[in-house]
Amino acid sequence: MYAAMAAGALPMTTMATPSVLEMEGEKELYEIRTYEVKFGSKQQLLKDYLNQVLGPSLKSLGANHFMILTEMGNSDPTQLYVIIGYPNGATFLKAQNLQNDAAYKTAAAEYNALTPDQTLYNRFTSSLLLAFDGMPKMMDPIAGASLFELRTYEGYSEDAVRRKIKMFNEGEIDIFLETGLHPVFFGEMIIGPYRPCLTYMINFKDMEEHDANWKKFSANPDWKAMSGMEEYANTVSNIRKVFLKPL
Repeated sequence: MYAAMAAGALPMTTMATPSVLEMEGEKELYEIRTYEVKFGSKQQLLKDYLNQVLGPSLKSLGANHFMILTEMGNSDPTQLYVIIGYPNGATFLKAQNLQNDAAYKTAAAEYNALTPDQTLYNRFTSSLLLAFDGMPKMMDPIAGASLFELRTYEGYSEDAVRRKIKMFNEGEIDIFLETGLHPVFFGEMIIGPYRPCLTYMINFKDMEEHDANWKKFSANPDWKAMSGMEEYANTVSNIRKVFLKPL
């Protein structure tokens, strides 16, 4: 399925070396930004900046995906998640000089003029992911998606994570597709917390579909056979997940 569709993709190393960021490869890079909104701030100003200024400016420099999501429920402090996709490392590096882009500076003038007492967020963190060989390009969310699940699988060692990534590449991604776990992206974290780890995002129409399709996945005979293989034993030592909705 998807793995077969992506068979023509050019392989790239998954090590965080300069070659990853310099090569014009076929595997995308994903940046996950998490903004911790400052209590009492004007959240809409931050949302407007992200949606009307940052997103369009990054896309003008070559970014090919930009999504804004927020945690489900009433979390405190509020967290805004921004998913940015880059077709290659050169585009990612270009985006790091966004402040030198004349169009961006004009569009961001009001945002950049905010004074210290008008701060909109406390801090934001960034993680950088390298797409898997088995799914080198981000997939669009399904029609009517209202629930996104962002999951991080930690491994007890680098080799454990490599084996888990191999498991996804050699069949688990296809099982996701067959059982309705609608993936958006899969990536190895090459910069960020909880390493060694991988992160992926899936989406659903609602929680009812989420629960039903995870049950289908757990009962899938191909998954049961694959998960029982010695090669893939002890590949995940901890799972972190968060439920998100489109802004």
